[in-house]
Amino acid sequence: MLKEVLASKAYLPILETTDGLSVTPQTWPQRRQELKELLETYSYGKTPDLPVRVWGETVAWDANAYAGKVRQEKLKISMETERGLFSFPIELFVPQSVQRPPVFLHLAFRPVPDRYIPVEEITDAGYALVVLVYKDLVNDNPHGDFTDGLAAYFGTTADRSPVEWGKIGMWAYGASRVMDYIAADRPDLDSKRVAVIGHSRLGKTALWCAAQDERFAAAISNDSGYGGAASSKHGKGERVTDFLRAGSWDWFCENFKQFSGDGEDTKPYDQSFLSALIAPRYLCVGSAVLDTAADPEAEFLTTLHASTAWELLGVPGLICPDRMPIPGDHFSEGHIGYHLRDHRHYLSREDWNAYIRFLDQKFRSEES
Repeated sequence: MLKEVLASKAYLPILETTDGLSVTPQTWPQRRQELKELLETYSYGKTPDLPVRVWGETVAWDANAYAGKVRQEKLKISMETERGLFSFPIELFVPQSVQRPPVFLHLAFRPVPDRYIPVEEITDAGYALVVLVYKDLVNDNPHGDFTDGLAAYFGTTADRSPVEWGKIGMWAYGASRVMDYIAADRPDLDSKRVAVIGHSRLGKTALWCAAQDERFAAAISNDSGYGGAASSKHGKGERVTDFLRAGSWDWFCENFKQFSGDGEDTKPYDQSFLSALIAPRYLCVGSAVLDTAADPEAEFLTTLHASTAWELLGVPGLICPDRMPIPGDHFSEGHIGYHLRDHRHYLSREDWNAYIRFLDQKFRSEES
């Protein structure tokens, strides 16, 4: 059944080069670069070079937070750029009972306390949590406001070149700078087991971040929709025209605009390319059945199509029954996880618990 459904969507092939050659495990690195360049050129824009230096400073801490179970820190991450020093805050929550815990790096809409961030449940499960509030990197004002944050420090203006990065790229860049800090300066955290996670536009960001930065062990996309886990080709959710109308086209590069209207299904890339860039690492995608803008059906099918990259590299991708998912389904046997829950667009405790169970299963299997 699912083979026929995928065929009807006419997704672009992942395992075929732009020259029409079949991809092998040996030629995957070249194909991976092709996929990345297509997404840079037509969707997210090109990411600037790394900063000269990145470091972090703890500015406040509580060694007995959450009934004494958690060390809570407020930190400042700084980077040297050609236009000067740029800094942004993060919060870190480390369970006291676990040595070198794995980490959720959460691209967040708001600081703690927040309805999307169940800190105690995450740390009780044995995970450290980094909270990076996305607007501390660059604003989310619509219609091309590049006047502050990373945009100002990298010289991005409303008069961008066609392939100059958008705000998704900037938010992803900031998450990678936090990874720099964890890898270099936090031996108390397991830098080999860091999962970047985001919801909605920040789910798109988490995928693009991990697609570029292979140090992340896992990427988690919650209700990310178009520009994230879902293809817009023959989909039922958002389209390029919707982003133009809302002014959120500036999340993407200028080339993105050309695919509005009749151009929607003429793109030379597909969102399955984005997920495939994470292979053979771990990927987990969550959808909500009433989240029509994010198009849960397309999120599932696009993820399933991307699974061929994992299979090429010798690990199982998405393992699921030969049918469309129903609410309550949790597929977690392969290197790709997927779940569909009831209700609407939200990052819920049900979602967090699904992601924790998925990573528990994968990280434990590495230890055995």
